[in-house]
Amino acid sequence: MTSPDSTVGPASSAPVGGAGVIETTGIEIIAESERTARPRDLVWPWFAANVSVFGMSYGSYLLGFGLSFLQATIVAILGIIISFLLCGLVAIAGKRGSAPTMVLSRAAFGVHGQKVPGIVSWLTSIGWETSLAISAVLATATVFDVLGVGSGQAVTVIAAVVIAALIVTASVLGYHTIMRLQSVLTWATGAMTILFMILTIPHIDLAAVLSAPSGPPQAMIGALVMVMTGFGLGWINIAADWSRYQKRSASDASIVGWNTVGGAAAPVVLVIFGLLLAGSDPDLAGAIDGDPIGALISILPLWALIPFWIVAVLTLVSGAVLGIYSSGLTLISLGIRIPRPAAAAVDGVILTVGTIWVAFFATSFIGPFQSFLITLGVPIAAWAGILIADVLTRRADYDERALFDPRGRYGALDRTSILTMVVASALGWGLVVNSFSEAAPWNNWQGYLLEPLGLGTFVDDPAGAYWEGNWAYSNIGVLLALVLGFVVTFVARRGRIRRQERSD
Repeated sequence: MTSPDSTVGPASSAPVGGAGVIETTGIEIIAESERTARPRDLVWPWFAANVSVFGMSYGSYLLGFGLSFLQATIVAILGIIISFLLCGLVAIAGKRGSAPTMVLSRAAFGVHGQKVPGIVSWLTSIGWETSLAISAVLATATVFDVLGVGSGQAVTVIAAVVIAALIVTASVLGYHTIMRLQSVLTWATGAMTILFMILTIPHIDLAAVLSAPSGPPQAMIGALVMVMTGFGLGWINIAADWSRYQKRSASDASIVGWNTVGGAAAPVVLVIFGLLLAGSDPDLAGAIDGDPIGALISILPLWALIPFWIVAVLTLVSGAVLGIYSSGLTLISLGIRIPRPAAAAVDGVILTVGTIWVAFFATSFIGPFQSFLITLGVPIAAWAGILIADVLTRRADYDERALFDPRGRYGALDRTSILTMVVASALGWGLVVNSFSEAAPWNNWQGYLLEPLGLGTFVDDPAGAYWEGNWAYSNIGVLLALVLGFVVTFVARRGRIRRQERSD
């Protein structure tokens, strides 16, 4: 039987070719003979993609909310662990259904209805991978300039092309190559990150760090949302892509546990260390705004620049590889009839163009980046709530054929899920604000529910417009979208899920 909406078929027609030099498997069900991965293997992709020193820059971002060191530490630990725990719950679907995340999401949204969150997911992945590539390019330009090797537009263009080529090559080769690459990078980058921390300990001024005053609870919520969207929620739309090769006998708890450990272990340490560095040096904290990795590298001795730069770039590349690989799968799930390697290459071209554009024309990195995170974080949070509730409600594995057949048990369109996502997103966007109105003016439409609900007041100051009120910058809309998506699905779709599982 051939899939009605794709060039690939369900389980019975899945080719056994995923383990070759280039992975040929696209969005079809993984053959049983290829499902050889173990839960602990999930540590490699998630650890390698999140051990980057980019995580240290979040120390500066958290302190920017006006938090004390203790408050920021609590926020970092909770936000990172909870967000990767949510990724682990989505990863359960990959083990049960042996298909990419956005294909498995068809069980909740319908075979055609899934294209709504699929488009959002594709944009999120493209944005994330481009942001990581930009960080690598900016870091390269900074290091070369410090060493006097070269500077200017030529260095930026060459760096962008080389970095994009590395990302696209690994993504085109596919799952097995990426898993081997990530296992090597985990040890290499982990060791070099420890060296970085040892070399920069003298920059820490503990008295200055502990002198920062505490902020209000609403600021902690805003910082928590940023951490969750910047870490686990930023990956949640691709979480099942890396668990679909797991053995069917693997336990759900082990999938969740290893996914969480792999994703959260390094960022928790890195962000706390970043808090110590940023809290010690206001100039360093300010420099992180324009070039996160370059600013952190600048405090190293000259002899350590080149080896650390290589590892820092590779960790950013490893994260972007995960994004490109999964965005290619998402592109195919939307109905684009091209092979998986070609889909990865298409997204690679977009990444290259986006990287060069930002590196040359964007005046600030963190402004557009955080604005982007919060904006797409709202619908992704709503979708995540819906899918997690769907996964936790189901008692049986997915009907693999029905995931590709709009006439099957999952149907073509699930109106409840789509309406829930739309409403949760609309409410969520009304309760988040664009903190970077000058750097990202295209996002100034948000926050439309704050004044009607008495949670904030917009002040159109000639010196610069801003929101007044403790709740205004809490970005609670992301959490609302997540919780609303989960609760509505858990209550309203339980009966439908049971009927789906009883269908012949």
